[in-house]
Amino acid sequence: MTAAQRPAERPLFGELPGDISVSFEFFPPKTEKMEAQLWDAITQLAPLAPGFVSVTYGAGGSTRERTHATVSRLVRETDLVPAAHLTCVGASRGEIDEIADQYWEAGVRHIVALRGDPPPADGGKFVPHPEGYTCAADLVEGLKARHDFDISVAAYPEVHPEALSAQADLDNLKRKIDAGASRAITQFFFSTDAYFRFLDKALAAGITAPILPGIMPVTSFAAIRRMSGNTEIPGWLESMFEGLDERPGPRALVAAVAAADLCKRLYDGGVRDFHFYTLNKAEQTYAICQLLGLRPKPVIGEIAA
Repeated sequence: MTAAQRPAERPLFGELPGDISVSFEFFPPKTEKMEAQLWDAITQLAPLAPGFVSVTYGAGGSTRERTHATVSRLVRETDLVPAAHLTCVGASRGEIDEIADQYWEAGVRHIVALRGDPPPADGGKFVPHPEGYTCAADLVEGLKARHDFDISVAAYPEVHPEALSAQADLDNLKRKIDAGASRAITQFFFSTDAYFRFLDKALAAGITAPILPGIMPVTSFAAIRRMSGNTEIPGWLESMFEGLDERPGPRALVAAVAAADLCKRLYDGGVRDFHFYTLNKAEQTYAICQLLGLRPKPVIGEIAA
C-alpha cells in the first residue's frame, strides 16, 4: 500500500476540545443495594460538572417519596443542581402544588414537568385527575405561577405514541415552551436525521428554546425494544447487538461505542449539549463523555455512599 493509499491518521474522536455541556438522569432506588449503586454512579459522574441531574418519577407517582428523598440528599450532600421530575398523574392540583412547595423549600429550583405515564392498572391510558392538571403545559403554567422554577419538558423527535399527528405533537411542545419551560429534553433516539429534522420543524414553529438530545446507551436490547414507542431501531444497531444477550461485558462495550458514535455525529452537526439516561450506571456515560473530550474537574468534598 502506497502512502497515498493509506487512510488518514485521524481518529474518530481525536482532538475533540471537550466544549460540551452534559446533564444526567437517575432514578430513585428501591433497595439499599440499588441506593449504593446510585450514589456510586453519582460520585463517578459528578466530576464531569453536569449542568443538572434529574431524578425520575414513577408511573402514577409511585416513587414520589423516594424521588423526594433522592433530590433532597443531592441538595444536602452535593454541589450538583438537582432537577426533580413532577407529573400530572394521580394527584390534585393542591397535592402537586404542595410537592412543588416542598421542593422549593428544600432548595430545588429545577423541575422536569411531564404529563406522566399512567399506572398499568389504568390500562395505559392517561385520564386527568378530576381536580388535577390536565397536561404538561398546564403543569408548567401552574408551577411558574407558584415559584420561579427553571423548567424542562419532554420532546419527541419521532412523535409521541399517543399524539394525533406530528404537527399536534409539535404544537403541544410549543404550548409547553410558551407556558414557561426553559428547555426540552428529547426521548432517546438513534437517528441523527430524525433529530435534526425535528429541530428544523421546531424552529419553523417558533420554538427557540434549547432542545437537548436524550442519549440512551443500550444496556439491554430487549429493554430498548420495550421502551422504544415510536422510536425507530435501525437494522444496523440490532446487528451490532446480535448474540450479546448473555454477554454483558461485550454488550456494554458495544453500547458505549454505539452511543458515542451517535453523539459524535450530533457534535459534527453542531450539538454541544447532551442529556444522558444513565440508568444509575456510570461507566458507559463516563466513557462516552471521555471520548467527546470532556474531562473531570476537581470535586469539593466527597459524596457519602
